[in-house]
Amino acid sequence: MTARVSGPRPKPWIAEIQAYVPGKSAGADGRPLIKLSANENPLGTSPAALEAKASAPARYPDPDSKALRGALGELHGIDPALIVCGTGSDELLHLAAQGYAGLGDEVIYVRYGFSVYDIAARRCGAVPVVAPDSDYGSDVDTILPLVNERTRVVFVANPNNPTGSFLPRGEIARLHAALPADVLLVIDQAYGEYVAPEDEDGALALAAAHENVLVTRTFSKIYGLAGERIGWGTGAAAIVDTLNRIRGPFNVSSTGQAMALAGLADQDFVVASRLHNAAERARFVETINAMGNHGLRPLPSQANFVLILFEGKLTAETAFEGLMQRGYVTRWLPNQGLPHGLRITIGTAEQMDAIATGIREMAEAAK
Repeated sequence: MTARVSGPRPKPWIAEIQAYVPGKSAGADGRPLIKLSANENPLGTSPAALEAKASAPARYPDPDSKALRGALGELHGIDPALIVCGTGSDELLHLAAQGYAGLGDEVIYVRYGFSVYDIAARRCGAVPVVAPDSDYGSDVDTILPLVNERTRVVFVANPNNPTGSFLPRGEIARLHAALPADVLLVIDQAYGEYVAPEDEDGALALAAAHENVLVTRTFSKIYGLAGERIGWGTGAAAIVDTLNRIRGPFNVSSTGQAMALAGLADQDFVVASRLHNAAERARFVETINAMGNHGLRPLPSQANFVLILFEGKLTAETAFEGLMQRGYVTRWLPNQGLPHGLRITIGTAEQMDAIATGIREMAEAAK
């Protein structure tokens, strides 16, 4: 009789997953820091959403998030039946891979893309296929040659996390047009509300017109509701049906649904957040670019963060540690192949001035 090993063993593809590592919020000594590592809204949350939190019932939530889907549909001109809500958009990204890919299938995403895509692919036994970047951004012409008969899902974050790059409407349409009809294109718009309305990428229209497009969004970023874990997605009826079959029951809390509903009704807060972000992001980038020949390169961003590449004597790790000593935590990304990069959330004007001053002082000291 063959001896059995002690304890259950995970499937080999599960054992290969590198667990998601969230951004830090405290120093090594436990000291609280100003958190510019998780791309949260520095303006906080809509007062209307905070008021709604106090009156949310403690009973089981509506399992179908009917009122929230109705409000989303009204705001975006989408049939609520074609909307599915999730525990953050992360749940929906995992469900997309689980619903359409399996053992031996392939899932494509772009190098320097959101790290959850790799986890989502491996979690269901699929093979993650990484397309080369184009100067740290997504490139349709590097994605398409990788598509083959085993491809089941293509993930594109637009704007991209952690680089902030953005594919315009024509490129998103070109990518979709070249994909086989049986390949699901997932367009992750977690930062979509930060893009000026006139520049939006047309993904929602693609999802409404075609059978193989899923668009996901979240309330964690511009709506300032990261702690409530609320996401939503839209696509063809068959896609929504698939995700509904495998999503968690009661997956969006009563509090989350109430706050999201109130947040949707306060679009003045959303507009103010977008305008604040655009102004402070532009000012911060201009300040970094004006520092002269220190080897600092802020990448173009359409999101609520900027990725700075440290290509001179000051390293990203040194800057990361130095900013923590000054009371600020940013996101250093060696585990995503970016040991020379710091992703910095756009905060208040005072916070961005302090970050820029700290980087300038460290760059001058490193000469």
